[in-house]
Amino acid sequence: MIPINYYIILSAILFTIGVTGVLVRRNALIIFMSIELMLNAANLAIVAFSSVFESFSGQIFVFFVIAVAAAEVAVGLALIVEIFKSRRSIDVDQMSSLKG
Repeated sequence: MIPINYYIILSAILFTIGVTGVLVRRNALIIFMSIELMLNAANLAIVAFSSVFESFSGQIFVFFVIAVAAAEVAVGLALIVEIFKSRRSIDVDQMSSLKG
């Protein structure tokens, strides 16, 4: 059996990569993928702690989080496609001009 420390370390590394991607990159798709990576890192930590406490409630919660994330992906990609149609770019710096 793999110790929980390994799962938590992996989760922290994945979350750090996601935060770095959000803060450093200017491409909306890369930022979107980085947010999903952070969400999956949190899911990994929740499942790891759920297995340690021998409870299925954490795994059920992660199942619902993944379902909501799938809806988020559909809406987010639709927004990115519409912004690309109007601006011909998905650079985050240019999206600030969309403010009303």
